[in-house]
Amino acid sequence: MANKKLNRTSEHRKALLKNMLNSLIKYEQIKTTLPKAKFLKPQADKIITLGKKDSLHNTKILISQLQDIKSANKVKKTLSKRYEKRAGGYTRIIKAGFRYGDNAPMAIIEFVDRDTQAKKVDKKKKDPAKKVEKKEDKKAATV
Repeated sequence: MANKKLNRTSEHRKALLKNMLNSLIKYEQIKTTLPKAKFLKPQADKIITLGKKDSLHNTKILISQLQDIKSANKVKKTLSKRYEKRAGGYTRIIKAGFRYGDNAPMAIIEFVDRDTQAKKVDKKKKDPAKKVEKKEDKKAATV
């Protein structure tokens, strides 16, 4: 048996893997169930190894597997440079207790030597000047 089925159809499993790979590459750390993390780890390591070998063929394989050019570029430009001295083992799984609803074992999968700022990619920075303007606008509207 090559891998776990995770109680999903083959198409659903492929989509799940692709989405989890893209999230892992984008945020460099994700929280998921333990079986999914164990399913994702070898695939993520293979993606990084592909990115380390700089050729057009490998770039096309990366894009076809990830279906996202931004993720493929991050693998080629950032992650492959970070791990060029490392001969494998680019990810780690940390057990994170059990989920509240169904008691499923949870885990955090992350890149070794990850960038801690990558988790804040989508979060918007709060601008204190805008808060002051909004408060002044509310006061002016009530007067």
